[in-house]
Amino acid sequence: MAQKPPIRIDAPNAGGSEVATFIFLHGFGDDAEDVAQQFHSTNKLPYLNWVFPNAPHNHEAMANAWYPLTSFSPIPVGRSSTPSQSQHPIESDSNDDDEPETEKEILKSVEYVCSLIDEEVKKGVSLKRIVIGGFSQGCAISLVTGLASRYGGRIGGVVGLSGYLPHGKGIRREREGYVSIADEGERAMRVFLGHGTKDMLIPMRMFRDAKARVAITVGEENLEAHEYAGMGHVTCGPEFQDICTFLEKILPQ
Repeated sequence: MAQKPPIRIDAPNAGGSEVATFIFLHGFGDDAEDVAQQFHSTNKLPYLNWVFPNAPHNHEAMANAWYPLTSFSPIPVGRSSTPSQSQHPIESDSNDDDEPETEKEILKSVEYVCSLIDEEVKKGVSLKRIVIGGFSQGCAISLVTGLASRYGGRIGGVVGLSGYLPHGKGIRREREGYVSIADEGERAMRVFLGHGTKDMLIPMRMFRDAKARVAITVGEENLEAHEYAGMGHVTCGPEFQDICTFLEKILPQ
């Protein structure tokens, strides 16, 4: 699968502030360029570096994807948007319903995101000043990176939009070993979750399942969750405003 390099937009004006980086992953079938235009056009947080990775092109799906689509992962736009119980099972972590091959691809994308974090650290950005986020599939990868990777609990925050937290034995094992940076005397990693109540692609029960499992891992006091009435599998103005407020709070100038 071919993969384009990320789009990087360096902070236009740090103004003496400690620089920070927001790495944001697009959803299934999208690309970094479209997402970069949406976020950077807000002209918020001038001390923030923006990094927008591109997912590999999946030849079977004929689209950019962070991992293959299966019966246990969200269906793409264009297919049936009425999820059934078999398409979106919400069992406890002990059932680990994600297919092993899917989990392998998820963890491969997670390690790629970790490599992007490595690059930011080499540039001198403090881990507590790095936030990762994503939409839909990008949300899933971001949550696993923040909770169940070699950087689990060590970065400043995670922003998850219209997505879910994948199951899987390896993912659950890493989440059980989650160590907050608060244990090292730093501020605890914070998580922002946003979801539309009319999302027919990833229904509310998947969001609430993810919210519950994230709260168990990071603690309810470190989780900020928003439900947007009437919003589908998209973003909206109020959500962008909430994200900016969240980033300003955890990445103060």
